[in-house]
Amino acid sequence: MMNETTINKLIQMRLTAMADALRMQQSDRSFGQMSFEERLGLLVDVEYSTRRSNRLNRLIQQAHFDNPMASIADINYTSGRILDKDLIHRLASCEYILDKHNVMILGSTGSGKTFLACALGLEACRQFYTVRYVRLPELLTELAIARMENKQDKVFNKFSKPQLLIIDEWMLMQLTGVEAEDVFELIHKRHRRSSTIVCSQFSPTGWHARISQSHLADGILDRLVHDAYEIKIKYKDGEDRSMREVYGLKQ
Repeated sequence: MMNETTINKLIQMRLTAMADALRMQQSDRSFGQMSFEERLGLLVDVEYSTRRSNRLNRLIQQAHFDNPMASIADINYTSGRILDKDLIHRLASCEYILDKHNVMILGSTGSGKTFLACALGLEACRQFYTVRYVRLPELLTELAIARMENKQDKVFNKFSKPQLLIIDEWMLMQLTGVEAEDVFELIHKRHRRSSTIVCSQFSPTGWHARISQSHLADGILDRLVHDAYEIKIKYKDGEDRSMREVYGLKQ
């Protein structure tokens, strides 16, 4: 009766993993040979591990990754691409997030930019940083809709708060004046407060031409590029190809 009361109290305190583990201990006589401290330690370990696992799953779910299965361990260094393995593994430590630095992943269509960005993002989740993935066209559309409802501040907060923001398809298209202002505002809010990864087909010199107002272009590049590590994906033979082609997947 006392144990059932204890279990109910654990459930009320939302220590459900510990409650389940206590039930298991009660039904298994082998636990009776262990000391109180040993049994308590096992109960705490179960609750601790469960909470960490649940927290990690929530972080991954909330990040909205394009590829939630991407992994640093699965990066292909034998595909003919030139990749800085040492830099990638250094970034996987997430020290750049502590330092509030950014990352630019540059390469042609299909070169694996999104996979690499998601792999870094998932590594950040595993170290319990908050992460968000978004394509720039989707971000700009969400801001445009929010502006019509006078709720743009809510969207800015949504994308400025994560400790790591991944923006894919960066500067893929020419920005309008309002879009350039929105991008500047977001990058300014995150500058030296958090880290941003951008994936782009173009180098920073090409970004400038896609931002309609030169002073905003200067401001965006100043806040993003100067604090950024650069991963430039090239091919050893100088010919761009899609990683879908390398793996024999349909385009």
